[in-house]
Amino acid sequence: MTRRRPASAIRVLHPLLAGAALALLALAPARAAEVPILNPGFESGATGWVFSSGTGVATNLPHSGAKLAYLDAGTGLSVRHSVTLDRAGPFQVSAWVATSGSDGRLEARIGGRLVASSPLPKDTTYQRYVVGTIAARAGDVLEVTVTSATDGWVNFDDLQVADDEAEIAVASSNPKLVDLFSWAKAKANNWVLVDGTVGRINVDERQPNGTGTATYRASYWAGYRHRSGYYARDMVHQMVGAQLLGLAPANKNMLRSFATSATPARGLYTVWAFNFDTTTPLSIDFRSDTNFVRELPAVFELVEAVDKAWRWTGDRDYVADTDFTTFARNSTTTFIDTHDSKIPNGAVKVAEGVSGNIFEGVASYNENGEGLIEAGDGIGSQYRAYLAASDLAASGGDLRGAVANRIRAEALKLYFNKSWSDRPGVTPLVRGYSVSGATAQPIGGRGKENSWFMPMKRIVAPGARLDAYLDYIDARATDPATRPGNIEALTYLPDTFFPYGRDATAWTWMQHIYDQRNNPHPVSAQGTNGNYPETSFTLVSQTVQGLLGVDPDADKGLVTTRSHLPADIGWLEARNIRIGDGLVAVRQDGLTRSTLTNASGRRALTWRAEFPGRHDIVKVDGIGRRAIPLVVDGVTVSVVEVRVAPGRSVTVTAGWR
Repeated sequence: MTRRRPASAIRVLHPLLAGAALALLALAPARAAEVPILNPGFESGATGWVFSSGTGVATNLPHSGAKLAYLDAGTGLSVRHSVTLDRAGPFQVSAWVATSGSDGRLEARIGGRLVASSPLPKDTTYQRYVVGTIAARAGDVLEVTVTSATDGWVNFDDLQVADDEAEIAVASSNPKLVDLFSWAKAKANNWVLVDGTVGRINVDERQPNGTGTATYRASYWAGYRHRSGYYARDMVHQMVGAQLLGLAPANKNMLRSFATSATPARGLYTVWAFNFDTTTPLSIDFRSDTNFVRELPAVFELVEAVDKAWRWTGDRDYVADTDFTTFARNSTTTFIDTHDSKIPNGAVKVAEGVSGNIFEGVASYNENGEGLIEAGDGIGSQYRAYLAASDLAASGGDLRGAVANRIRAEALKLYFNKSWSDRPGVTPLVRGYSVSGATAQPIGGRGKENSWFMPMKRIVAPGARLDAYLDYIDARATDPATRPGNIEALTYLPDTFFPYGRDATAWTWMQHIYDQRNNPHPVSAQGTNGNYPETSFTLVSQTVQGLLGVDPDADKGLVTTRSHLPADIGWLEARNIRIGDGLVAVRQDGLTRSTLTNASGRRALTWRAEFPGRHDIVKVDGIGRRAIPLVVDGVTVSVVEVRVAPGRSVTVTAGWR
């Protein structure tokens, strides 16, 4: 039976998947080798499939190609496919599903035994659902079933069975954390674009059919799902999560697109958003080289992102390729020099915006029309860009450039704390400056990004003033009357609190973000909060980089860890953490026991195990070692360095008696 859908269901389909270009688009990540499947997209009708009553093949709303399978509302309806596996697993099963119901399921069985399943929540826009890891032997029969929803229709298309590569996985004593991470990993994988896919460009709310097609490069959604591209601000916040999900090539493509877009004709600003071809600026935000969206913190955050990519991957292109080295050098010298004219800052330079119009260049990510010329998120991001450029230069052999940027960073931080952020009568901290006539006016109070970016970028000196400001940020975000209404703004809060040992607060915000995932996003075209890509990608990174405290330097073979587990997470372990060309596993038991496994690296690693507090002696695999006390961002930690050979696990314990 072929069903017709109401017009409302047709309108909510993703614009990239609408109309004649459907056959050109295939968004499934497909990074692993696929198992051959007979008729995975129903283009040959019912061939290879078993249909119950109330189901069938239709042509009205396919995900790709010309056909799909449907299930009417009801109990016990199913569409099933069996495949004999040609090799041993593990495997993952995925399919694209749109449903007006709330309780359908995607299920996988081996030899008739249920081994994995995924719920299919209500979402009338096609989403990719993944189930795995499925252990199997060559010759096993894998049975994949989609079951009906009792309260609505289900559309189903493009089944895929692929090798389950060494994907990151977590285990924990806290069931909610496991659920959170599992959801975030699966959801983030929905937003991945495959190299070589042909799809539409310049799709947005005004141009739902775009302006044509192009060949996509490996990339991922970073920004609104109803637009055919990725945004600088979103991408830099998602990139560590993407690295952990195996998307290092996509990160590199996207970072290169931004780095090479910072031309003299554009005032060394980067383009704000690109289509997935990684070449064409997204037209809704780009009109010409002198008329495009410019938000100053993005330039500096992209320099920091290049350094993060270098430290996670050890890919020498980041420190040797002129696309990246020229961008980092220009952004921390010429760009600042040419965008610093309205407010005198003494011996240091502070990059400035020019107005409150995002198409002319604004100082802050907070687009609330205040017209700030200098902003807290801009100056904080400039500080981190100096440090990143110093690291990149040193790694590339430019010691003079490394020293110069380190000096600039320290001078800017001193100026920020002694003068810029501290003005009589302005509370709790200055978060920006406007200009009235020839006079710079300091602005205090709550400013969203230009408030919390200052501690997040670690430009605020540790002490009572910082502690009070962190309390202020948490209180304003907790109060519904002053909390930002968009979920993507809140995704920065865990990253703001983790560096200062405010682990329970950071974890509370992670849970809040997860708990809001099914609530409607303020931009209705987004659907739910969980459909904003930043939500899932940042929860992945905050689990590993935040709670586990993993900080790599792949080129040096160095991994630093520090537990940030709050009291209600007894232990947390992550396996298959990608660092350089190898994988590591990290387990934290409370705040005093850490284990690192060098799972597949080709060389020994240096593990820098940090523990909060003062511990004179720690035990390395049961043998006492003296720890070194340090103060990092105002937090006292005890540190020991250990060599971990390939294939070996080492446990370090502190706080023993």
